[in-house]
Amino acid sequence: MASIFQFKEFAVDQSDCAMKINTDAVLLASLVHVESSERILDIGTGTGVIALMLAQRCADSEVIAVEIDPAAAKRAAINFRNSNFGDRMVMHACSFQDFTDTGSFDFIISNPPFYTDSLHNPDARKKLARHTDLQFFNELLTFAADKLQVDGQLALIVPKLLADELKEIAETLDLCLKEEIQIRSFEGDAIIRKIIVFQKAYRGVSTVSDFIIYEAKGVYSEMYKTALRPYFLAF
Repeated sequence: MASIFQFKEFAVDQSDCAMKINTDAVLLASLVHVESSERILDIGTGTGVIALMLAQRCADSEVIAVEIDPAAAKRAAINFRNSNFGDRMVMHACSFQDFTDTGSFDFIISNPPFYTDSLHNPDARKKLARHTDLQFFNELLTFAADKLQVDGQLALIVPKLLADELKEIAETLDLCLKEEIQIRSFEGDAIIRKIIVFQKAYRGVSTVSDFIIYEAKGVYSEMYKTALRPYFLAF
């Protein structure tokens, strides 16, 4: 993959970043309803692509990003500065646990790491993944509950089974499910990812929708093209 990914309104240099631009990231950034947010926090920004996409969408928003990997954080900061949105983007090279900003946020977003492929033995992998995932996500959800505005929202993209567990944890923190987007490769396929959006103290009815990536092998769906058209040169 080329080190520089050119979007319509910005470019992302992926040099020094272990996690390259991927479908999860661009779908999360394009599908969430974030336009009215004044302060946005991207946790684990990697290349900075999600933060940049949201900065493009939200012309009046301040977009803050945190990244624990020093090399990726440095590269993301350069990507921010080289964009047209750099004057309202801030990069913090730290984990969210060490993040010291005392302000609150209207929207927190994350394409978090998954640990399910870290071991070859299926049983050991499942055991470790469950322990590590839930510890990490417990901390993430607790952080969000503390840092969000009264009606602030948290959006994550995760595997289906993990999404179900996170909904249970979120309930204990008064983070209520507002929206769920079920992502499938093809119509009728199993769900491969879920975008889950929580809102503090939300008491309305949550919505569920399907998103299909391909209409045929190698052919993107109209859903996908519509979602990414504001960003991708190909569309």
